[in-house]
Amino acid sequence: MTGVVPTWPRRCRNAVTDPRFQILDGVYKGLQSLVLRPVTPADALLAAGAGVLAGAVNAVAGGGTLISFPALVAIGVPANAANATNTVALCAGYLTGAQAQKSELSHFDGQKRSLIIVGGIGGLIGAILLTVSGEEVFTNIVPFLILIACALLLAQPWIRRVTAKASGDRDAHAHTKAGLAAIGITAVYGGYFGAGLGIVLLAVLGVLFTLPMARVNALKGLLQLVINVVAAVFLSVGGDVRWAFVLPLAVGSLVGGWIGGKAAPKLNATAIRIFVVILGLIVAIRFWM
Repeated sequence: MTGVVPTWPRRCRNAVTDPRFQILDGVYKGLQSLVLRPVTPADALLAAGAGVLAGAVNAVAGGGTLISFPALVAIGVPANAANATNTVALCAGYLTGAQAQKSELSHFDGQKRSLIIVGGIGGLIGAILLTVSGEEVFTNIVPFLILIACALLLAQPWIRRVTAKASGDRDAHAHTKAGLAAIGITAVYGGYFGAGLGIVLLAVLGVLFTLPMARVNALKGLLQLVINVVAAVFLSVGGDVRWAFVLPLAVGSLVGGWIGGKAAPKLNATAIRIFVVILGLIVAIRFWM
Protein backbone atom coordinates (compact mmCIF):
# COMPACT_ATOMS: atom_id res chain seq x y z
CA MET A 1 0.00 0.00 0.00
CA THR A 2 2.99 2.23 -0.39
CA GLY A 3 2.15 5.60 -1.87
CA VAL A 4 -1.53 5.41 -0.97
CA VAL A 5 -2.60 8.50 1.01
CA PRO A 6 -5.71 8.10 3.18
CA THR A 7 -8.49 10.56 2.36
CA TRP A 8 -10.01 10.95 5.83
CA PRO A 9 -7.38 13.35 7.24
CA ARG A 10 -8.11 15.80 4.41
CA ARG A 11 -11.84 15.54 5.10
CA CYS A 12 -11.18 16.16 8.76
CA ARG A 13 -9.10 19.23 7.96
CA ASN A 14 -11.89 20.54 5.74
CA ALA A 15 -14.43 19.89 8.49
CA VAL A 16 -12.47 22.03 10.93
CA THR A 17 -12.90 25.05 8.66
CA ASP A 18 -16.62 24.34 8.05
CA PRO A 19 -18.84 27.00 9.72
CA ARG A 20 -21.07 24.24 11.07
CA PHE A 21 -18.09 22.73 12.84
CA GLN A 22 -17.22 26.12 14.32
CA ILE A 23 -20.73 26.46 15.75
CA LEU A 24 -20.70 22.96 17.23
CA ASP A 25 -17.23 23.58 18.63
CA GLY A 26 -18.46 26.76 20.31
CA VAL A 27 -21.44 24.94 21.85
CA TYR A 28 -19.16 22.15 23.05
CA LYS A 29 -16.75 24.60 24.65
CA GLY A 30 -19.62 26.36 26.38
CA LEU A 31 -20.93 23.10 27.86
CA GLN A 32 -17.39 22.09 28.76
CA SER A 33 -16.85 25.34 30.68
CA LEU A 34 -19.97 24.65 32.75
CA VAL A 35 -19.62 20.92 33.36
CA LEU A 36 -15.93 20.03 33.15
CA ARG A 37 -14.47 23.28 34.47
CA PRO A 38 -16.82 24.48 37.22
CA VAL A 39 -15.90 27.78 38.84
CA THR A 40 -14.70 27.76 42.44
CA PRO A 41 -16.35 30.09 44.99
CA ALA A 42 -13.13 32.12 45.23
CA ASP A 43 -12.95 32.58 41.46
CA ALA A 44 -16.64 33.53 41.33
CA LEU A 45 -16.08 36.17 44.01
CA LEU A 46 -13.06 37.54 42.16
CA ALA A 47 -15.04 37.73 38.90
CA ALA A 48 -17.97 39.42 40.66
CA GLY A 49 -15.62 41.88 42.36
CA ALA A 50 -13.97 42.68 39.03
CA GLY A 51 -17.43 43.20 37.57
CA VAL A 52 -18.34 45.65 40.33
CA LEU A 53 -15.15 47.64 39.77
CA ALA A 54 -15.55 47.55 35.98
CA GLY A 55 -19.18 48.69 36.16
CA ALA A 56 -18.33 51.50 38.58
CA VAL A 57 -15.35 52.66 36.51
CA ASN A 58 -17.45 52.61 33.33
CA ALA A 59 -20.05 54.78 35.03
CA VAL A 60 -17.49 57.32 36.29
CA ALA A 61 -14.67 57.47 33.76
CA GLY A 62 -14.86 54.58 31.27
CA GLY A 63 -12.33 51.82 30.64
CA GLY A 64 -13.88 49.13 32.84
CA THR A 65 -12.77 46.39 30.45
CA LEU A 66 -9.19 47.12 31.52
CA ILE A 67 -10.24 45.75 34.94
CA SER A 68 -12.59 42.87 34.11
CA PHE A 69 -10.51 41.40 31.26
CA PRO A 70 -7.19 41.06 33.15
CA ALA A 71 -9.10 39.77 36.19
CA LEU A 72 -10.37 36.83 34.14
CA VAL A 73 -6.87 36.22 32.80
CA ALA A 74 -5.53 36.28 36.38
CA ILE A 75 -8.09 33.63 37.36
CA GLY A 76 -6.64 31.39 34.67
CA VAL A 77 -8.95 31.97 31.72
CA PRO A 78 -7.00 32.10 28.40
CA ALA A 79 -6.85 35.60 26.91
CA ASN A 80 -9.08 34.87 23.90
CA ALA A 81 -11.70 33.16 26.07
CA ALA A 82 -11.46 35.93 28.69
CA ASN A 83 -12.18 38.53 26.02
CA ALA A 84 -15.18 36.60 24.68
CA THR A 85 -16.51 36.01 28.20
CA ASN A 86 -16.09 39.68 29.06
CA THR A 87 -17.97 40.73 25.91
CA VAL A 88 -20.97 38.53 26.76
CA ALA A 89 -21.03 39.43 30.46
CA LEU A 90 -21.00 43.20 30.01
CA CYS A 91 -24.03 43.26 27.67
CA ALA A 92 -26.36 43.88 30.60
CA GLY A 93 -24.46 47.01 31.61
CA TYR A 94 -24.67 48.44 28.10
CA LEU A 95 -28.42 47.70 28.02
CA THR A 96 -29.12 49.63 31.20
CA GLY A 97 -26.92 52.51 30.03
CA ALA A 98 -28.76 52.79 26.71
CA GLN A 99 -32.14 52.52 28.42
CA ALA A 100 -31.27 55.40 30.75
CA GLN A 101 -30.76 57.72 27.75
CA LYS A 102 -33.69 56.45 25.69
CA SER A 103 -35.44 59.81 25.57
CA GLU A 104 -32.54 61.40 23.66
CA LEU A 105 -32.67 58.71 20.98
CA SER A 106 -36.05 59.89 19.69
CA HIS A 107 -34.17 62.56 17.74
CA PHE A 108 -32.54 59.88 15.57
CA ASP A 109 -35.63 58.05 14.31
CA GLY A 110 -34.63 58.71 10.70
CA GLN A 111 -30.99 57.66 11.19
CA LYS A 112 -30.88 54.91 13.76
CA ARG A 113 -31.48 52.16 11.22
CA SER A 114 -28.40 52.84 9.08
CA LEU A 115 -26.18 53.42 12.12
CA ILE A 116 -27.41 50.24 13.81
CA ILE A 117 -26.88 48.18 10.65
CA VAL A 118 -23.33 49.48 10.17
CA GLY A 119 -22.50 49.04 13.86
CA GLY A 120 -23.95 45.53 13.94
CA ILE A 121 -22.05 44.42 10.83
CA GLY A 122 -18.81 45.85 12.22
CA GLY A 123 -19.34 44.15 15.58
CA LEU A 124 -19.99 40.84 13.83
CA ILE A 125 -16.83 41.14 11.72
CA GLY A 126 -14.80 41.91 14.84
CA ALA A 127 -16.21 38.88 16.65
CA ILE A 128 -15.46 36.64 13.66
CA LEU A 129 -11.88 37.93 13.55
CA LEU A 130 -11.54 37.18 17.26
CA THR A 131 -12.77 33.62 16.74
CA VAL A 132 -10.53 32.80 13.78
CA SER A 133 -7.40 34.56 15.06
CA GLY A 134 -6.72 31.97 17.73
CA GLU A 135 -5.19 32.22 21.18
CA GLU A 136 -1.57 32.83 20.15
CA VAL A 137 -2.40 35.64 17.72
CA PHE A 138 -4.74 37.37 20.16
CA THR A 139 -2.23 37.07 23.01
CA ASN A 140 0.40 38.76 20.83
CA ILE A 141 -1.97 41.55 19.80
CA VAL A 142 -3.70 42.25 23.10
CA PRO A 143 -0.87 44.30 24.72
CA PHE A 144 -1.06 46.77 21.85
CA LEU A 145 -4.86 46.89 22.10
CA ILE A 146 -4.55 47.61 25.82
CA LEU A 147 -2.06 50.41 25.14
CA ILE A 148 -4.47 51.90 22.58
CA ALA A 149 -7.26 51.76 25.16
CA CYS A 150 -5.01 53.41 27.76
CA ALA A 151 -4.11 56.22 25.35
CA LEU A 152 -7.79 56.77 24.56
CA LEU A 153 -8.65 56.85 28.23
CA LEU A 154 -5.94 59.45 28.93
CA ALA A 155 -7.15 61.53 25.99
CA GLN A 156 -10.79 61.28 27.03
CA PRO A 157 -11.07 64.81 28.53
CA TRP A 158 -9.51 66.34 25.41
CA ILE A 159 -11.79 64.24 23.18
CA ARG A 160 -14.83 65.45 25.11
CA ARG A 161 -13.77 69.08 24.74
CA VAL A 162 -13.17 68.69 21.01
CA THR A 163 -16.49 66.88 20.66
CA ALA A 164 -18.39 69.56 22.54
CA LYS A 165 -16.72 72.30 20.50
CA ALA A 166 -17.47 70.55 17.22
CA SER A 167 -21.07 69.82 18.07
CA GLY A 168 -21.93 73.02 19.91
CA ASP A 169 -25.65 73.60 20.15
CA ARG A 170 -26.42 72.79 16.55
CA ASP A 171 -29.20 70.36 15.82
CA ALA A 172 -28.10 69.01 12.47
CA HIS A 173 -28.42 65.30 11.90
CA ALA A 174 -26.64 64.79 8.61
CA HIS A 175 -24.20 61.90 8.47
CA THR A 176 -21.79 61.17 5.67
CA LYS A 177 -20.42 58.02 4.07
CA ALA A 178 -17.11 58.82 5.75
CA GLY A 179 -18.88 58.94 9.09
CA LEU A 180 -20.58 55.60 8.52
CA ALA A 181 -17.26 54.10 7.45
CA ALA A 182 -15.63 55.41 10.63
CA ILE A 183 -18.44 53.89 12.71
CA GLY A 184 -17.97 50.57 10.90
CA ILE A 185 -14.22 50.49 11.56
CA THR A 186 -14.80 51.40 15.21
CA ALA A 187 -17.40 48.64 15.47
CA VAL A 188 -14.92 46.07 14.15
CA TYR A 189 -12.53 47.09 16.93
CA GLY A 190 -15.38 46.88 19.44
CA GLY A 191 -16.37 43.39 18.34
CA TYR A 192 -12.75 42.22 18.50
CA PHE A 193 -11.65 43.72 21.82
CA GLY A 194 -13.81 46.64 22.92
CA ALA A 195 -11.77 48.42 25.59
CA GLY A 196 -12.16 52.15 25.02
CA LEU A 197 -14.94 51.60 22.48
CA GLY A 198 -17.16 54.27 24.01
CA ILE A 199 -14.37 56.84 23.86
CA VAL A 200 -13.70 56.14 20.18
CA LEU A 201 -17.41 56.33 19.36
CA LEU A 202 -17.69 59.60 21.27
CA ALA A 203 -14.86 61.08 19.21
CA VAL A 204 -16.21 59.81 15.88
CA LEU A 205 -19.79 60.93 16.51
CA GLY A 206 -18.76 64.31 17.87
CA VAL A 207 -16.24 65.21 15.19
CA LEU A 208 -17.96 63.82 12.10
CA PHE A 209 -21.57 64.57 13.04
CA THR A 210 -22.95 67.94 14.17
CA LEU A 211 -24.93 66.79 17.19
CA PRO A 212 -25.54 68.28 20.65
CA MET A 213 -23.38 66.64 23.31
CA ALA A 214 -26.25 65.01 25.21
CA ARG A 215 -27.39 63.29 22.03
CA VAL A 216 -23.85 62.21 21.17
CA ASN A 217 -23.73 60.34 24.49
CA ALA A 218 -27.12 58.74 23.90
CA LEU A 219 -26.20 57.61 20.39
CA LYS A 220 -22.85 56.35 21.65
CA GLY A 221 -24.66 54.22 24.24
CA LEU A 222 -27.00 52.76 21.63
CA LEU A 223 -24.15 51.85 19.27
CA GLN A 224 -22.13 50.35 22.13
CA LEU A 225 -25.12 48.16 22.95
CA VAL A 226 -25.63 47.04 19.34
CA ILE A 227 -21.95 46.30 18.69
CA ASN A 228 -21.53 44.42 21.95
CA VAL A 229 -24.76 42.40 21.68
CA VAL A 230 -24.10 41.32 18.07
CA ALA A 231 -20.54 40.29 18.97
CA ALA A 232 -21.78 38.53 22.12
CA VAL A 233 -24.42 36.54 20.22
CA PHE A 234 -21.84 35.31 17.72
CA LEU A 235 -19.26 34.53 20.41
CA SER A 236 -21.91 32.68 22.45
CA VAL A 237 -22.23 30.21 19.57
CA GLY A 238 -18.86 30.25 17.84
CA GLY A 239 -16.48 31.57 20.48
CA ASP A 240 -14.87 30.22 23.63
CA VAL A 241 -17.12 31.76 26.29
CA ARG A 242 -16.56 30.54 29.84
CA TRP A 243 -20.19 30.63 30.97
CA ALA A 244 -19.38 29.85 34.57
CA PHE A 245 -17.90 33.36 34.86
CA VAL A 246 -20.56 35.21 32.87
CA LEU A 247 -23.19 35.43 35.63
CA PRO A 248 -20.96 36.70 38.46
CA LEU A 249 -19.26 39.17 36.13
CA ALA A 250 -22.58 40.40 34.71
CA VAL A 251 -24.24 40.80 38.10
CA GLY A 252 -21.15 42.53 39.45
CA SER A 253 -21.07 44.98 36.54
CA LEU A 254 -24.74 45.89 37.07
CA VAL A 255 -24.15 46.50 40.77
CA GLY A 256 -20.99 48.46 40.04
CA GLY A 257 -22.76 50.55 37.42
CA TRP A 258 -25.44 51.50 39.92
CA ILE A 259 -22.86 52.32 42.61
CA GLY A 260 -20.72 54.28 40.17
CA GLY A 261 -23.72 56.23 38.92
CA LYS A 262 -24.68 57.23 42.43
CA ALA A 263 -21.12 58.03 43.53
CA ALA A 264 -19.95 59.72 40.32
CA PRO A 265 -20.60 63.30 41.49
CA LYS A 266 -18.43 62.71 44.57
CA LEU A 267 -15.52 60.91 42.88
CA ASN A 268 -12.49 62.30 41.08
CA ALA A 269 -12.83 60.96 37.54
CA THR A 270 -9.28 62.02 36.66
CA ALA A 271 -7.77 60.03 39.52
CA ILE A 272 -9.82 56.96 38.59
CA ARG A 273 -8.81 57.34 34.95
CA ILE A 274 -5.11 57.50 35.88
CA PHE A 275 -5.48 54.44 38.13
CA VAL A 276 -7.08 52.42 35.32
CA VAL A 277 -4.37 53.51 32.86
CA ILE A 278 -1.61 52.45 35.26
CA LEU A 279 -3.35 49.11 35.73
CA GLY A 280 -3.62 48.72 31.95
CA LEU A 281 0.08 49.43 31.48
CA ILE A 282 0.94 46.80 34.09
CA VAL A 283 -1.27 44.25 32.34
CA ALA A 284 0.28 45.04 28.94
CA ILE A 285 3.79 44.61 30.36
CA ARG A 286 2.79 41.30 31.95
CA PHE A 287 1.64 40.00 28.56
CA TRP A 288 5.05 40.82 27.13
CA MET A 289 6.95 39.10 29.96
